[in-house]
Amino acid sequence: MGFKFLRQHPIFYRIDKNQVEFFVADFYCSKLKLVLEVDGPIHEFRQDYDRERDLKLKNKGIIVVRLRNDELLDVSSIGSKIMHIVKKCIENSEDF
Repeated sequence: MGFKFLRQHPIFYRIDKNQVEFFVADFYCSKLKLVLEVDGPIHEFRQDYDRERDLKLKNKGIIVVRLRNDELLDVSSIGSKIMHIVKKCIENSEDF
């Protein structure tokens, strides 16, 4: 669909003179303000951290979609799912 996703892209959420805080998104599309996170088993044990992180990104107007590692095994299905997510972002945005 022509949208560029950057892999392992830092997203800064707080910058002051003494400290810079950021998250590294698995995949980020700045035009859509969309983060795709691929979650492995470790995320089962850090759900509070992930919720806090997602909230901080949401407050910056960034949509976070979490995909499980095992979903990536079905390339056709995950491709369709991502296309659906992108179309939804386009429908909900005034920038397109």
